[in-house]
Amino acid sequence: MGIKWLGKKVTGLLASVAVVTALSGCGGTNASGVQEVKVVLNWFAAPGHGGIYAAKDQGYFEEKGLDVTIEPGGPQVSSIQIVASGKAEFGLAHGDQVLIARNQGIDLVALAALNQRSPQAFMFHKGHGIESFEELNGRTAYIQTGIPYWDYLKSQYDLSNVRELPYLGDSTNFINDKESAEQVYISGEPYFMKEQGIETEVKFISDSGYDPYNYVLYTTREYLDKNEETVRDFVSSMVEGWSYYKDSPDDILKIINEFNPDMTFDSLKFQEQTLKEYIYGFDAAEHGVGYMTEERWNTLIDQLHTAGLLKEKFDASEMFTTEYLDAE
Repeated sequence: MGIKWLGKKVTGLLASVAVVTALSGCGGTNASGVQEVKVVLNWFAAPGHGGIYAAKDQGYFEEKGLDVTIEPGGPQVSSIQIVASGKAEFGLAHGDQVLIARNQGIDLVALAALNQRSPQAFMFHKGHGIESFEELNGRTAYIQTGIPYWDYLKSQYDLSNVRELPYLGDSTNFINDKESAEQVYISGEPYFMKEQGIETEVKFISDSGYDPYNYVLYTTREYLDKNEETVRDFVSSMVEGWSYYKDSPDDILKIINEFNPDMTFDSLKFQEQTLKEYIYGFDAAEHGVGYMTEERWNTLIDQLHTAGLLKEKFDASEMFTTEYLDAE
């Protein structure tokens, strides 16, 4: 059944066991009439998931009759595959991943964009950064295999002389090569480098014009059509959770730390502070957390098609909705 909480407290042993156990589905209504649903995160528990954990901790899901299991992700976990197979009702993924999945026949619907802008970047040793992406030529770049923005960059810039090596989550090679580049989230790796006394600088991927929504909450079209009230209740409760998290982040960071004990509280606090603008700023400052526009989605569709990652274009209005963001 995944991670279960007792009241508002996390039992550490139960959490640690749940992280490495079943990915079986938990959906359905239990004997007491409570709707059981699961959300699969796009990574291990982190500050970027704070509103979801807050909605669970503060009982917002429970008030709507939802028993929500939060399943952490990880490098070998595909939330899209799990949701598409019916083993979870909701998932988190990046906007480009949602579109590529849809192009492959997985009919997903985006419900909220929890990062209004992309915090993805390349990291360099301080003093060895770049102004143009073409300056990556002649260098080694550590990049996760299949990451969409790299295909887009290669479609827009001549990067034929970049030595591509897979990024496996370990920065040792980057540390030892002052001319290398490594893919990062600005809320993550630069902090850990600084902790080791290594000064860095970054080049945002969005400088290329490629700026997808990140941390996108989604479900399948089939589940939405059959369970619209549950979707509405989940999204509205989550939005309420983000409001609590904004005002009382440390309360929720302590809970996240229970689920991800390898992270220090200071590092989690750095992530929370760094991501605050991405979550609550930009369009969200006016329209609320999770807001999305058809224009942004259509731009991303065009870019992915240009990069050869979409076989054909489609109308963005078919694959996202903001209807449930302000639902009561």
